[in-house]
Amino acid sequence: MLFEASEAVFARAIVDLALANPFDQDEVARHEQIALGVDLPDETKRRVPPLRPVAERRNIPELLRRAEALAEVVVERARLEQGSDLERELYRDLVLFVLYFRYRDQLQQTVEQLLEEPSAGVDGGGRRRGGTQPTYYDEFLRDLRGFLGPLSGGGVPAKQAAHWFAGFFQIRRAFQMIHAHIRGSSRPSTRLRAAVWQSIFTHDMRRYRDVLYDRMHDLATLITGPSGTGKDLVAAAIGLSRYVAFNCRTRQFEEDFGGAFHPVNLSALPPQLIESELFGHCRGAFTGAVRDRVGWLESCRRCHSVFLDEIGELAPAIQVKLLRVLQNRIFQRIGESETRRFEGKVIAATNRELEPLVAEGAFRRDLYYRLCSDRIRTPSLQEQLRDDPGELPRLVGFIARRLLGDVGHAGDGIGNHLAGEVVGWIEEHLGNDYPWPGNIRELDQCVRNILVRREYTPLREIQLSGKEAFLTRIANVQATADELLDWYCTLAYSQTGSFVDAARRLGLDRRTLRRRVQRGPTPDRLRPSDPA
Repeated sequence: MLFEASEAVFARAIVDLALANPFDQDEVARHEQIALGVDLPDETKRRVPPLRPVAERRNIPELLRRAEALAEVVVERARLEQGSDLERELYRDLVLFVLYFRYRDQLQQTVEQLLEEPSAGVDGGGRRRGGTQPTYYDEFLRDLRGFLGPLSGGGVPAKQAAHWFAGFFQIRRAFQMIHAHIRGSSRPSTRLRAAVWQSIFTHDMRRYRDVLYDRMHDLATLITGPSGTGKDLVAAAIGLSRYVAFNCRTRQFEEDFGGAFHPVNLSALPPQLIESELFGHCRGAFTGAVRDRVGWLESCRRCHSVFLDEIGELAPAIQVKLLRVLQNRIFQRIGESETRRFEGKVIAATNRELEPLVAEGAFRRDLYYRLCSDRIRTPSLQEQLRDDPGELPRLVGFIARRLLGDVGHAGDGIGNHLAGEVVGWIEEHLGNDYPWPGNIRELDQCVRNILVRREYTPLREIQLSGKEAFLTRIANVQATADELLDWYCTLAYSQTGSFVDAARRLGLDRRTLRRRVQRGPTPDRLRPSDPA
């Protein structure tokens, strides 16, 4: 027998902790409490401070010390007896917990190195490759074989060891990407981080580690939520956190993850250009096609992701072609018959409700179902502030520091001063109940306006009295056609908070819509401040 009864309880709690969603804080705290065998301090039960990974809680060093001590005891027992299959599996997972945290800091340095050197690993053809060779892999391999060797006849298969190492790197990278792209400490923000982690690893980490790690490209992810809530950031966190294999022969990761995310804004491109961007074209396929072009789907390899923003705007003909990609993983370039394979993952986003579009026949039902394999909703800023009013100064502080750039400790002071100035202005002029219809995008604009002019003029919806008065003018045929269009443009902008989105909905040029909104027909409406 490899474990005594109390040791098995501790080991199972450690393994459950290692396999849990680290952003599900109740679950993490429960497993920690079982492992430690004592009540946790109140501090560990509270929400995690913003930007601090859950797996770096203060209990981890003590849990790691106990886990290492138990692993050393069990490995000696394993030299004398093999134990049951369940015990061997439990011991293996305990060892993986120990080794992940033993090499966590070095893995983090590898992630940061790749982020700081985005051009590293570009081959002669312009494709990105994994140029990083972790110098500590051989040390990791010795530790792994030292722990598991007695249970496997003296060795661990090289490919299996490389896979576990690649998994550790993915976990570390996912922490980095989620915390870099998703800010805030309110419960909606915490739930969003947990949902993103689940999109990357599913709810069953063991099944992901053993089977699904190389199959997640078959599952599309659909991100929904109001405009300005960071759907593109969620997509980037997922796309940059996918599994990247480690080559045990060359001692290198097979891809540089920094080149694995390809965003395509569908609303900013005409249909023919969208088709060319996605599928590519051959020379002579249409006027202006003077050479062959490789589309994003073709250049997207197995660990890569294509992000299709504003998927609700996709033309019906392109919906058909995209459906074929998601169903059969095949496509053709425009103007040729050769079939090509799509190896990557599709991440899509929309601020529109797709269900009504499906009911109207504007969006294909079969494509909708294909996109909904995995679905995430981003919370509005109002939801976050309703849960935790203290979220506002934290988010303002982050935006202020980002605007001022990395200028050392002096910059921190300047950033804090600007953040205080902005929060004070908001409290005095907008109040705590301001709904932030433009969400984080509007808050960012507010900080910029106050930085430059020490004031911010928000877009407010047309007041009811003004709306009723204008409807009366319409009913009495007293409004001119120009006034009617100006008012309708203003209404569309007030609901979307974006000149681009409003113009797309009305089928107008953005600049035309902006002119009409700015001159608007209602004198009680405040002028919009959205940039051109």
